[in-house]
Amino acid sequence: MWRAIAVFRFAGLGYAVLLTAVVYPSAYVRLGWAWAVIAVMTAWTVATTMAYARPERRTRLLLSADLAVTAGLLLSTAALQSPAAMRNGVPPVTGIWVAGPVLAWAVRYGRRAGAITALILSGCDFLLRSEKITVALNGVVLLLLAGVVVGHLARLAAEVEAERQHAVEVEATSRERERLARDIHDSVLQVLAMVQRRGAEAGGEAAELGRLAGQQEAALRSLVGSGPAATPSGDVDLRALVLPVQSDQVTVSAPAQSVRLEKVAAGELAAAIRAALDNVRRHCGERTRAWVLVEDEPGLVTVTVRDDGPGIPAGRLAEAAAAGRLGVSHSICGRLRELGGDATVRSVPGEGTEVELRLPRGPAVPVARAPGPG
Repeated sequence: MWRAIAVFRFAGLGYAVLLTAVVYPSAYVRLGWAWAVIAVMTAWTVATTMAYARPERRTRLLLSADLAVTAGLLLSTAALQSPAAMRNGVPPVTGIWVAGPVLAWAVRYGRRAGAITALILSGCDFLLRSEKITVALNGVVLLLLAGVVVGHLARLAAEVEAERQHAVEVEATSRERERLARDIHDSVLQVLAMVQRRGAEAGGEAAELGRLAGQQEAALRSLVGSGPAATPSGDVDLRALVLPVQSDQVTVSAPAQSVRLEKVAAGELAAAIRAALDNVRRHCGERTRAWVLVEDEPGLVTVTVRDDGPGIPAGRLAEAAAAGRLGVSHSICGRLRELGGDATVRSVPGEGTEVELRLPRGPAVPVARAPGPG
């Protein structure tokens, strides 16, 4: 689009030369000075074209200088043309060349900046042709249309380019994930499956090792099978962090569509889920079953971790916190509080425990790691 602006400016310069030399030469009381203005326009067109060719030079300072120079050259028409020429609607010495800064601001900063620049230059045109309001209004409309439309198109082009770049990154990530998945399947997963099978055949302590190997195999298959989670905006799919905890003893239920959360918040929520499951294994035994339910609601993500263990006796959590075992109060509840959410622990002796984690959507706050589960 910057190359298109350069082409437009040179075309506008050629049109100004044509107006001065052929169409309206008699409209100028100072024709020599008119050619001097065109010489400045030529030099400035070359300078801005070279400057705008480098992205790092497209600064507010340069664009402001472009606007100021263009407005000054436009207003110089008052000293070059006769009053009768301006009343009769003769174009300014700059012609359509004045639209150059409008297009530059629109491409660089969007349609709002383009519209503001158009209004500034339109105000200068009103000063010149206050007696010819209709002609001035036509110029205002054309400049506003140019600023708004080009700014909108520039924003759409930037979004399309970002989406294209993201698609390329996702494709590259998917290919790498597929390669890693093949390598893991041909090595680690086969070994874990063999350990699980041989352990079940041997029985005794080997059977327990085989069961653990089976759980790790299932978690690893879930991990390598999940899609890429990260996006350019920094959010991740919570499911990709939660599904790997699924095993023979843990069932995970999640929505079919992705559950997007800011990366830090998603990581802390997943850590709280793992802490809750660690507590189940530590205090209820390896064979206790647990269920993880992920719910994605407007403005809120809720995760429920439920088990069929013996439950927590009344007052047990307060005693653990007083004794310095901070697994529930810090690793679970503390994480959610620092993220702006909350955690509720409900337990009935003999009927299991339910931990509900609620996290509102919004900017996550980086938090320090809490002590491990206790």
